Amino acid sequence: MVLGFCLAFLGLFIAAFLLGLVFTHFLPLFFNLRDTPKGSFGWPLVGETLSFLKPHASNSVGTFLEDHCSRFGKVFRSHLFCSPTIVSCDQELNNFILQNEEKLFQCSYPKPIHGILGQSSMLVVVGDTHKRLRSLALTLVGTTKSKPDYLHDIERTALQITDSWKDKKQVTFCDEARKFTFNVIVKQVLGLEPEEPQTTKILGDFLAFMKGLISFPLYIPGTPYARAVQARARISSTVKAIVEERRSGENYSKKGDFLDTLLTVNTLSEDEKVSFVLDSLLGGYETTSLLMAMAVQFLGQSPPALAQLKLEHQNIRSCKQEKEYLNWDDYKKMEFTQQVINEALRCGNIVKFVHRKALKDVRFKDYFIPSGWKVLPVFSAVHLDPSLHGSAFEFHPWRWENQSQATCKKFTPFGGGPRFCPGSELAKVETAFFLHHLVLNFRWSSEGAEHPMAYPYVEFHRGMPLNIEPIRRETISRTS
Repeated sequence: MVLGFCLAFLGLFIAAFLLGLVFTHFLPLFFNLRDTPKGSFGWPLVGETLSFLKPHASNSVGTFLEDHCSRFGKVFRSHLFCSPTIVSCDQELNNFILQNEEKLFQCSYPKPIHGILGQSSMLVVVGDTHKRLRSLALTLVGTTKSKPDYLHDIERTALQITDSWKDKKQVTFCDEARKFTFNVIVKQVLGLEPEEPQTTKILGDFLAFMKGLISFPLYIPGTPYARAVQARARISSTVKAIVEERRSGENYSKKGDFLDTLLTVNTLSEDEKVSFVLDSLLGGYETTSLLMAMAVQFLGQSPPALAQLKLEHQNIRSCKQEKEYLNWDDYKKMEFTQQVINEALRCGNIVKFVHRKALKDVRFKDYFIPSGWKVLPVFSAVHLDPSLHGSAFEFHPWRWENQSQATCKKFTPFGGGPRFCPGSELAKVETAFFLHHLVLNFRWSSEGAEHPMAYPYVEFHRGMPLNIEPIRRETISRTS
């Protein structure tokens, strides 16, 4: 009898729990739905999240958005990431959301992201904390991007990578691009050379961190997510040890890296400084290497674009002395290179969408967005909108002639408003300098068909294997 009572109680508890989930899920259907966009909420709790995150080619919007936009329009309601959500594939609403950060909308990434990035990461903090961190990032980028030492480091690293290919017939380009970007960013942020033991240690932990960042957020020992949290703790310890070493070094001479500047900043806590270093490594490593891979992928499919790019870099190199490095003026001459980069960003969509939430009830045109709802501006849908970009699914760099990215509301690969990516220019400089030496020194072709996939993070499943062939020409001398 007691067992029967316990089973009955357990059954009632489970039924009540499930009923509560269903009620919570569909509660928004009964309140604040007047004038909200049309849409569907899907299953209780998970809503339509799994369908929304279904992998698809990154140069497409995917079946979920295709279906929902055709049924409900460019702005619709859904239930994603355990929250009632407004999804925007509309250029004007996206821009409105980005420009009203901290006024009407606020950054709102899922809690597991906070757990792995840290509570002080610039990617997740809001308000005054974000303003302080972003101001520091803008200052560092502004003073770094045109510095000769930084530009020379980029070129030296690019040459080290490409020189190692001379006796190879095939390379896995994504691996090579990550090696390049990591060596550049770890030198710029922490002043470390590739061959130093600390660099190897940080890279190992950082790879574990990256795998967990894009994994299912389940903290059980042995899972990628748990290993990533542990890897972040080890990276933090390594960075703190480097900080202490510099502070205690009596004869230490400044290296001119980000860490030197961080040590002079009194407005940031130790955790914020460590998070700033990690954010810098993350931005300079993964997204920049993906941009490089996108550019090489699309150039390989467009012989006219590759020919024009190569001509531009031949002209730049012809004006250089035998042992002369590239400089900021050379970078500014790479006009078609910028068009190639912009088009690779538009077609490749490294960042598909961002997470926001409404801080209050918001009305925009005929749409009503209830307070507390999640809002997802989808950049890829705008980038691939045929009404905004002619032949939207074709790689056509010439579309960017005489167009300014800074004033182009239909192009937001680095976000917008107060959260516009502060390191965007550094990513472009590194990509441009690497392309300079790639197109002048190698021919390449893809090893089998491969397309970048959005999970929603972007990945080349096979790492983009390339067949390579050195271009036989007079070697360009350079300083060591």
